[in-house]
Amino acid sequence: MKPWRRQQWCIPSVGAEFVWRMEDILDLYAQDRDPEYPQVCFDEMPHQLIKEKRTPIPAKPGVPQRYDYEYERGGTRNLFMFFEPRAGWRHVEVTARRTKKDFARQMKALVDEYYPKAKKIRLVLDNLNTHTPGALYETFEPASARRILDKLEFHHTPKHASWLNMVEAEFAVLANQCVGDRRIGDEETLKSETAAWERERNERKATVQWQFTVEDAREKLKRLYPS
Repeated sequence: MKPWRRQQWCIPSVGAEFVWRMEDILDLYAQDRDPEYPQVCFDEMPHQLIKEKRTPIPAKPGVPQRYDYEYERGGTRNLFMFFEPRAGWRHVEVTARRTKKDFARQMKALVDEYYPKAKKIRLVLDNLNTHTPGALYETFEPASARRILDKLEFHHTPKHASWLNMVEAEFAVLANQCVGDRRIGDEETLKSETAAWERERNERKATVQWQFTVEDAREKLKRLYPS
């Protein structure tokens, strides 16, 4: 029998494409807030609706609420989220789907409803195939699509690097505080619960204290840089 040896993991260089996208986003995060050029992080996640088959037993002093082990799946919904860390602002939108047209409508709302006075919105998002400027041309007339895109500046995270998008941290808080371990059985309840969570977080201007910089990346992640 061969003697046991500790396995050595080899992490190959991920290449210049990864590095330039990472540094682009880290450089953006290092800039001071400018209301005319807000930094906004965007992403989405699915949520499974879970319906009760039997009414839960309410909680009493010293006794938690009790659920029956049986439940009924009520389909899935999509949660879009915008998050501006510098302002401590976020917005969650519940939708039935997450198609290109749903993405395009979110971009229109970002420009026309949430930041109508911004000169340019610097948007951090991942490389999902629906996250493309072409989605706006598939959804709106060319002039409208061009008008919206003229207000947007896309900053795509590298592939397999969702940790660079600060909205991921905010989704983790949403899951922990609002939707994670609970059974929410219908869309209206999901909307009301996420809206209440959003309102409380916005009132406190809760945010993410990002500390990782380009200099940190070059020192601590130098193995990821092309050799």
